[in-house]
Amino acid sequence: MRYDLIVIGSGPAGRRGAIQAAKLGKSVLVVDKGRRVGGVSVHTGTIPSKTLRETVLNLSGWRERGFYGRSYRVKKEISAGDLLNRLHITLNHEVEVLEHQFARNRVATLHGTARFLDPHHLKVEGDSNESLVLSADRFLLAVGTRPHRPASVPFDGRHVVDSDEILEIDRLPRSLAVVGAGVIGVEYATIFSALDVPVTLIEPRPTMLDFIDQELVEDFVHHLRDRGMTLRFGAGIAAIEPPGARPCTIRLENGRTVQADMVLYAAGRAGATAELDLAACGIGVDGRGRLEVDPHSFQTAQPHIYAAGDVIGFPSLASTSMEQGRLAACHAFGVQAFEPPRFFPYGIYSVPEISTIGLSEEQVRQKNIPYECGIARFRETSRGQIMGLNSGMMKLIFGQEGRRLLGCHIVGEGATELVHIGQAVINLGGTLDYFIENAFNYPTLAEAYKIAALDAWNRMQHG
Repeated sequence: MRYDLIVIGSGPAGRRGAIQAAKLGKSVLVVDKGRRVGGVSVHTGTIPSKTLRETVLNLSGWRERGFYGRSYRVKKEISAGDLLNRLHITLNHEVEVLEHQFARNRVATLHGTARFLDPHHLKVEGDSNESLVLSADRFLLAVGTRPHRPASVPFDGRHVVDSDEILEIDRLPRSLAVVGAGVIGVEYATIFSALDVPVTLIEPRPTMLDFIDQELVEDFVHHLRDRGMTLRFGAGIAAIEPPGARPCTIRLENGRTVQADMVLYAAGRAGATAELDLAACGIGVDGRGRLEVDPHSFQTAQPHIYAAGDVIGFPSLASTSMEQGRLAACHAFGVQAFEPPRFFPYGIYSVPEISTIGLSEEQVRQKNIPYECGIARFRETSRGQIMGLNSGMMKLIFGQEGRRLLGCHIVGEGATELVHIGQAVINLGGTLDYFIENAFNYPTLAEAYKIAALDAWNRMQHG
């Protein structure tokens, strides 16, 4: 029972690392404690939340409300069952595709909980308490993360839930309070708001999404307030009281209270490393259970043990996790691999979407780079008018010297798809002239690139 590589976890990093090693002719085993492969990404994270979002936008008629008014709905009475039906179909498809990929590449899989006995041996225990001892020359830890669940929060799986449990609710809440205005909190808050559920978003910090260009965040916040979402920023949580004679009550440190039928606590995640017994192989974790690795090789403190994906922290994206897993496998077996470009796209699947790549305006200022910005509103495009869009914007940042594209920031319908044009131009060293000199399909939202570029060109010509 010895392998060239044992991968613990079958999420984006684990699957890509396992398949890459198998393509190099290595014997590979993937161990996952889930009943089906796919990891957090398939079962409780990326795929479920995005499927839920798409289902909500379709059934609620959200995309058509620009034409037919805010009261327009495709389905008048939407239930939790309506949302979960499409979710289960999508998840089954994702699992089948992944199982086929493993089988085609001769990657062995094993269901069970793994823990280290020493740096080269694992004990894997299944549901029936049967156990196996396995060994490998190299290991890849891709166990992902789990929701942070403070002891002070009275989770009950029905009225006070975390971001995993929200996918298992059997009813839609009459009102929802979301604690945490990070990516996960913002996504779920806006998804339920699109269902016309009254939502209060609570964040102890005075701002949200600090890594996003702040002009985009301001536009996004205006959109949230305009549709009736309540924002409570700048005050920590003093206590969360479960429902009794009245709904759940959240007491803030500034003395204010928020009442809601359901509370989603989405303030952070922690590495799912507790069961691995990493002390047995001489590896430590930080306060949130995350692993420290070399940023180029993804090696941990033990050179033959690698880690990739959300368990190593930022940026915690499925897209970057896949590349990390692939690079880790290549390095483990001495194969030359191209490192990913400096800039990668970041997508937030809120309603509306946010996607960004490159430098924000704040970062450009910090670096003292002379620059100019160009702005395009989606309503300025013919496609935007056809779609009934009254919100959404694109912001392009160009350097004054050389006119290179430094940053591309989008909020609005299709942002996570549109950003890839900006990604290509940035990583290939393209300039403002690309957008000025090229024709874009008409009518499309991509036309916003030319509008924003012309806006910046005008300012640079006459500034």
